[in-house]
Amino acid sequence: MRIKILLSAFALFAMPGLAYAQCSMGSGEATMSCAEGLTWDAASRSCVTNATS
Repeated sequence: MRIKILLSAFALFAMPGLAYAQCSMGSGEATMSCAEGLTWDAASRSCVTNATS
């Protein structure tokens, strides 16, 4: 019974740290979406108006 309590307490204690570690291991790239009528221009790294012909 005591082992179960200790393991449960450890799991509850460790979970937030493990969750944070998973999130911080990402690629470091943020996603972005442009407003309607704009598209992402990779060269200028900004949203630009759509070219119309």
